[in-house]
Amino acid sequence: MEHQINTESTPQASTKIENRVASSSQYSIAKNRTRREIKPPKKYAEANLVAYALNVFKNKEGTPGVEEPRYKARLVAKGYSQILEADFTDVFSPVVKHSSIRALLGIVAMHDLELEQLDVKIVFLHGELEEDIYIQQPEGFTILEKEDYVCLLKKSLYGLKQSPRQWYKRFDSFMTSHDFKRSSFASCVYFKKNSDGSFVYLLLYVDDMLIVAKDKGEIRKVKAQLSEEFEMKDLGPAKKILGMEILRDRKTSKLYLSQKGYIEKVLCRFNIQSAKPSGRTEYGVIGYVDTDFARDLDRRRSLTCYVITIGGCAISWKATLQTIVVFSTTEAEYMAITEACKEAIWLKGLFSELNEDLQISTVFCDSQSAIFLTKDQMFHDRTKHIDVRYHFVHDIITRGDIVVSKISAHENPADIMTNSLPIIKFEHCFNLVGVHC
Repeated sequence: MEHQINTESTPQASTKIENRVASSSQYSIAKNRTRREIKPPKKYAEANLVAYALNVFKNKEGTPGVEEPRYKARLVAKGYSQILEADFTDVFSPVVKHSSIRALLGIVAMHDLELEQLDVKIVFLHGELEEDIYIQQPEGFTILEKEDYVCLLKKSLYGLKQSPRQWYKRFDSFMTSHDFKRSSFASCVYFKKNSDGSFVYLLLYVDDMLIVAKDKGEIRKVKAQLSEEFEMKDLGPAKKILGMEILRDRKTSKLYLSQKGYIEKVLCRFNIQSAKPSGRTEYGVIGYVDTDFARDLDRRRSLTCYVITIGGCAISWKATLQTIVVFSTTEAEYMAITEACKEAIWLKGLFSELNEDLQISTVFCDSQSAIFLTKDQMFHDRTKHIDVRYHFVHDIITRGDIVVSKISAHENPADIMTNSLPIIKFEHCFNLVGVHC
């Protein structure tokens, strides 16, 4: 990457040069002390160097009212040239689940909490590397009289396989050192209890953060701490996260999520132009279960579908093929109930950890025989082929942690994921889980 620099010695020219360099990927790398030029180690041949490339983004979408769209360039390492065990080991990096985001937004709506958003600039340049990685000097930025030198990366770089993991490890270490606790139920969910009994919550999805607190002063404190450690961009009140537009009506204690663009593409054939999962969060986890017996024509596996709501608002949902072949609709519904119970238990645990106690969860199913099977193991001889992990639902129900009840098929919103429905029934199912067309 080469910058053409005007040699005019005027204040205007100097400002142009400064702005151009400051907006370049090289400026970010230099500012974060990401690399250091050294003589190539003797044990490293040319083939041992990690190659680099320059990615130029013609236009990066800005944030309305905060940041204008802009051109952006980024120097990246060609991670595919890295060698396992030599240049990297572990690469997994957790991110917050969408259902965790919706759960926290439910708490925000219920208690009318403050909700603000931050973005980490050049996020992967903050990670600390644990391996020695060398790259060639970028073209156009070669050090004069040191053309045979290479760059030893002191911090992670975009494109390296371990960059996301190294960023997460550094951020997690920072948060725990500032008295935040990491949730044991959800990845990248942090919370801290203040002296007055209130809580501060933080969710992380790579470089996007949501901060929630009762008082804006507490949010400002967290922002200040983060800004001292990382280069941050304050986006103010949260307006959009992971493609979901956030809309609030604080007078009625409602919070809306809009995915208009995505939903218009997927549901345009149903003449639905937008859909907004919404609702006021109240106590109680309600689940709805349905199945489509032997839907998979190739392997004859059934479809498990469930929707979990809190206060009439859809928080989590799933539609997936079951892992084994079952012999009846009863067995298929039984396995679906188990999956829904697992999700309901997880959500209840997450809310409890975030200082929200929920009532006993209820899972509704339209199969009476499947409900009998969850409460009585008299059919055990017929279900020996079902994995042991599905039978734990019997113990959960016996302890009273979850109640499984009958519901008519007409009032079961999970039906929307298993059958082709007329428009009236389709809209009715949406209304049952707080989705308004």
